[in-house]
Amino acid sequence: MTGPRLPGAAQRMIMLAGKGVRAVRRGGVSAAADRMVRFAYRQIGAGDPPLLTDDIADSRTLRLPVPTTPPARGRALHVGWVADPPALGSGGHTTMFRMVAALEAAGHRCTLFLYDRWGGDLDQQRTIIRQGWPTVQAEVRHAADGITGVDAAIATGWESAHALARHGAGPMRRLYFVQDYEPFFFAHGPEYALAEDSYRFGFRCIALGDMVADALRTEVGIEPDVTQFGCDTDVYRLAPSGPRTGIVWYARPGAPRRGFWLGSLALAEFQRRHREVPIHVYGDTPRSLPFQAIRHGRLTPDELNSLYNSCIAGLALSFTNISLVAEEMLAAGTIPVINDSPRARADLVNDHARWSSPTPAAIADALSLIVTDSDPDRPAAAAASVRRGWGPAQADLVRVVEEEVYGRQLVS
Repeated sequence: MTGPRLPGAAQRMIMLAGKGVRAVRRGGVSAAADRMVRFAYRQIGAGDPPLLTDDIADSRTLRLPVPTTPPARGRALHVGWVADPPALGSGGHTTMFRMVAALEAAGHRCTLFLYDRWGGDLDQQRTIIRQGWPTVQAEVRHAADGITGVDAAIATGWESAHALARHGAGPMRRLYFVQDYEPFFFAHGPEYALAEDSYRFGFRCIALGDMVADALRTEVGIEPDVTQFGCDTDVYRLAPSGPRTGIVWYARPGAPRRGFWLGSLALAEFQRRHREVPIHVYGDTPRSLPFQAIRHGRLTPDELNSLYNSCIAGLALSFTNISLVAEEMLAAGTIPVINDSPRARADLVNDHARWSSPTPAAIADALSLIVTDSDPDRPAAAAASVRRGWGPAQADLVRVVEEEVYGRQLVS
């Protein structure tokens, strides 16, 4: 017997309280308060917007100085990266840190300037960075204390672009590493408008993939530098440990573009048809799901690769730029089902991926076809089809940053 169903807002507040208890266990009261405010804002619109009022920049009035003379070519550069504080396992931050590592490998020095509108604890944030990305040497500072002492600074999201414009007012070169067209994260409203305006600040934009590049051209009217996705095949690779039996899904209920509601309905329908197939869920898993699942929570990359290698298929939904999860599944021999759209297809051309109309029944159909048409050679073929590493993207970013700071090199 069950009690009355709570309204959606009440359910989300209960979820928020549960997250707060878990945050206290993980990082103490300060970390708990920070996570709870962030979660409340994402889930129910509580709390304040993600930018302080004084940190909002306006492209119409922005006049930012650049150095009058470039540094001598060959002098090591000091490059700042402006970002929101990362959580362990964050895919966007992982991609950013790959680029930080590339600049450091090229002999340049990097500093990470964290923009945290909610005033989180810098020591805790620094600890998370050292734990999650131990090879990165970058110093970690608060952006609000001033983005200074650098030859160039790179924004990594729309909030950080505003922060760079407001807190990096000294002479420097400014760039923008754009991993997704972030206005699409929001309904048409103030956040959409402020995110879109960040691309008009005059920073040199480096678009990750053709979908982002095309959106910047058509929606904003700017021409970015473009680099392509990679896949971390040092981590995601075939490592079979037994028969593949399950479906795997990365749950992100706080990110509408990741289609949590749709994925939940599709997996419930799939399970109705295939009760013998286990469903594995990792990421931010809510307490209530409309299907039976094996919950894994947050996983390290190595743990995630092991999980992928145990599964036949996965669900990789994204309604903006393609999720890195799709190709990482392929690298481990897991066949991803992806919601079909021109945006997603722009940056994943792979015959082993399965594209589905974005409806519960269609996604369940696609998963059913994979699990009922088992091909023993399919995992190896899928793994062989992916891009190998992030080297080309890293080289592109280093080239663009050096060109922007040193100036174009004349070719005789």
